[in-house]
Amino acid sequence: MALVCTPCDTADEILPTSETTHSKGGLAPLLLTVVELVRQLLEAQIIRRMEEGRILSEADLDRAAESLQKLQEQILHLCAIFEVDPKDLNINLGEFGTLLPSPGSYYPGEYSASPSILELVDRLLNTGVVVEGNVDLGLAKLDLIHLKLRLVLTSQPL
Repeated sequence: MALVCTPCDTADEILPTSETTHSKGGLAPLLLTVVELVRQLLEAQIIRRMEEGRILSEADLDRAAESLQKLQEQILHLCAIFEVDPKDLNINLGEFGTLLPSPGSYYPGEYSASPSILELVDRLLNTGVVVEGNVDLGLAKLDLIHLKLRLVLTSQPL
C-alpha cells in the first residue's frame, strides 16, 4: 500500500469555515485564557515571595506590580478586540471545578474547600513536582517518535 499526498488548491478544502465570525470559537479565547492563567500564577508567586520576605525589594515589587497591571490591561484590550467577555476566560471543568478562582476567593498560601485548577498549580509550583516518563507515538503498529520526559516544575530556585 502506498501513501499518496494530494495537494489542495485552497484551505477551504481542508477546513470548513463559516461565513460569520463567532466570538466563542477560534483560538483567541483559548489563548487569552492561558495568558490569564499564567498572569494569575505569576501574581500568586509574587505575593508568596513578598510575604516570605524573599528577594523582592521595593523596586522589584513596583516593577512586578506595574508589569502585571499592564498585562491585565492588554488581556482586557484583546478581549474587547476579539469580542470575548473576560468572565468567559474562567472555564468550568465540570467535576474538576473551575480553571480560575472567583474574584477575591483565593489568596496564595490559604486553602479553600473546592480549589480551582489555578490554586492547585500554584501549590504545585510552591512545593515542586517532578514528572518523568516515556512516550512512544506511532502509526500502523510502527513506533515513529520516542520521547523521554523529565520535567521539574517549581517556583523555587534549583
